[in-house]
Amino acid sequence: MKLHELRDNPGATKKRKRVGRGPGSGMGKTAGRGIKGQKSRSGVAIAGYEGGQMPLYQRLPKRGFNKPNRKQFAVVNLGLIQKFVDAKKLDAKKAITEDVLVETGVVRRKLDGVRILAKGEISAKVQLEVTGASKSAVEAVEKAGGSLTITSAQAAE
Repeated sequence: MKLHELRDNPGATKKRKRVGRGPGSGMGKTAGRGIKGQKSRSGVAIAGYEGGQMPLYQRLPKRGFNKPNRKQFAVVNLGLIQKFVDAKKLDAKKAITEDVLVETGVVRRKLDGVRILAKGEISAKVQLEVTGASKSAVEAVEKAGGSLTITSAQAAE
């Protein structure tokens, strides 16, 4: 095989359809768009329009609901607290409150409170005082010999 013998596979390329180039081309005058009407004009986008019938997206029922006054908690995992204790950024001997977590950079901001989740291992004996915690997080802290106090009753599950 030589360079001048290279060819694309038959049928792999098609010639471009050049519309509006005279009657002899078979695609002249109206260029395959028919006569008059919205679709024959340029700049038409009628996606989702069903000719005056109620469109499908309006016929389907709406689902879901976002509670406007929901509480949003800053989430902290136990593994992260352990990491900060190991790095001597958190003092395990003192009580760890939400303000301490913000000061040390464990959480950026408190939002509606801090909630502790049980992802990761904790081996340090810590005293935590937070707005909320999962049941498994409370168990894990108590198993490590520490205590987890929930400050508001609504946040606990």
